[in-house]
Amino acid sequence: MEYKVSATAQPRYLRIKEYILEGIRKKEFLPGNKIPPELELARQFSVSRMTVNKAVRDLAEAGILLRFAGDGTYVAERKAESPLLDINNIAAEVEARGHTHTADVHQLETISAGEEIALQLGVKVGTPVFHSILVHREDGLPIQLEDRYVNPAWAPDYILQDFSRRTPNEYLMESCPLTDIEHTVEAVLPDARELAMLGITASEPCLLVLRRTWSYKNLVTFARLVHPGGRYKLRSQSRVKK
Repeated sequence: MEYKVSATAQPRYLRIKEYILEGIRKKEFLPGNKIPPELELARQFSVSRMTVNKAVRDLAEAGILLRFAGDGTYVAERKAESPLLDINNIAAEVEARGHTHTADVHQLETISAGEEIALQLGVKVGTPVFHSILVHREDGLPIQLEDRYVNPAWAPDYILQDFSRRTPNEYLMESCPLTDIEHTVEAVLPDARELAMLGITASEPCLLVLRRTWSYKNLVTFARLVHPGGRYKLRSQSRVKK
């Protein structure tokens, strides 16, 4: 890839970072492929290898590149990302990355709440609740197993929805605006069902998010969200109180 020097003076290592990022954006450096060796970049930019190393190290620390001693530096595979503290539509997140979202609906039923689900939803044992199981895909690759329970009192038409065409999140936000969330996040190994649905190996760790969501004072839904650790990451940002 030819590099054109910007009219604006920049530190040399920043010009190298810009060159690498431009190559990634233009798909000249593809995910999983090597970038040019540091010595080659040093000659191309007429800089020391130390300067190139700083640019590459910064991009590696940002998760954009992966460095392997004795092998070279590769463009990292981009993981799906979701904000931890927001109630977002996973379909919109996928589409915002320029990819295609699809969903497989494995289950949509009414069940009697057992002890655990009754506790999580704040209802009595035996109360009828809605239950859905979906696998969300990004460009065909499974990125989330959504196992959700919903209190019919606050979302009575949940059971009637076609969740291959719209997400549970989208329906719930329209039916009863979701205002408060509670999250628990942990690393887990997948069980046999999760292995099959997510198409992963038994040794691949997963991110498990347990989420309860309210509409004002009403506890509406409890969801168990399982993400393959190699395909997904959660992001959180908040203001520090002074």
